[in-house]
Amino acid sequence: MAESKIPLMARGKYWQEIELGLAGRTLRRTVTEADLVNFISVTGMLEAIFIDAEYPHAAIPGRLVSGPRSPQCLIEGMLFQTVIQGTGLALLEVALKAHAPVRVNDSVWATLETLEVKPTSKKTTERSSRRISKSITSVTNWW
Repeated sequence: MAESKIPLMARGKYWQEIELGLAGRTLRRTVTEADLVNFISVTGMLEAIFIDAEYPHAAIPGRLVSGPRSPQCLIEGMLFQTVIQGTGLALLEVALKAHAPVRVNDSVWATLETLEVKPTSKKTTERSSRRISKSITSVTNWW
C-alpha cells in the first residue's frame, strides 16, 4: 500500500479501539551513523560488516550496514511514539524477517496492520477486560 494512502498514526489506540484491519504508518526516519554507533555500543555487536565500510568480505562494499535488530529497534521506538503512546499496551512477542539490508543514510518507516483481535482467557470484569491483538509491522526502506 502506498505510503500516503495509510493514515499517519499520532496517538496510540486503547484496546477497546483496536479492530481487525486497523492500519497506520509512522513518520519516515533516516538512519544515521550515530544510530549505528549507538546500537553497536549498547549491544556489543562489533562485527566487521557493521564497523568497517571497506571490509573486504562485506555484502555491500563501501557502505556501513546495520544488523537487522538495529532498524527493528528504531522502528519499535517509532511505534512507541505513535501506536503505543499513552495507551499502556504491552508487547508480548516479536518475530523478525529481514528481507534486505538497511544502511547508514537509508530512510525507513513502518506500516502496521491489525490481523487479529481476541479476548484473553483471564476472567475479569467488563470494565477491566483485556484483549490480545496480533499485528504485522512492515518496514519500508527508501534508498
